[in-house]
Amino acid sequence: MLAWQRTAIEQGEVWRLISGNLTHTNWPHMIMNSLGLAIITFIFRRYLNAERLALLLFAIAGFIGATLWLSAMDWYAGLSGVLHGLFAWGAIQDIKAKDKLGWLLLLGVSAKVIWEQIAGGSASSAELIGARVAVEAHLAGVCGGLLFAAAERIKQKLAVDK
Repeated sequence: MLAWQRTAIEQGEVWRLISGNLTHTNWPHMIMNSLGLAIITFIFRRYLNAERLALLLFAIAGFIGATLWLSAMDWYAGLSGVLHGLFAWGAIQDIKAKDKLGWLLLLGVSAKVIWEQIAGGSASSAELIGARVAVEAHLAGVCGGLLFAAAERIKQKLAVDK
């Protein structure tokens, strides 16, 4: 009822554009993504509060859902795309805070996603989750995280210029 399924979305179940990011193929998949969320929110905790985190999670999930619509994918479940987006967003926050580690984090997540586009997803991860690793969602997530970081920056700049 919640996984991202192209045919269901075509039939009007548009909530799946977001809810597909909140579903998982099995317990190991959910545990792995939940631990990833805990680690990423811990790393970037100084930039997050509950409201901002919720907004980012849903905004990036919606961006991924819409972006996957433009791909050839028929089915998707998992939070990993959102995690990649949240990580990229956090790296930009570090860069804005003049933390040089931010550049390394951004380079690392970018290199990982580029590598996945060339070589495909991890075979061991695919075996663990019982599905193909959706590297398209990882790319869309990073793009979404960067887009939302840029949007925040533009909004702040416009507020200062008023």
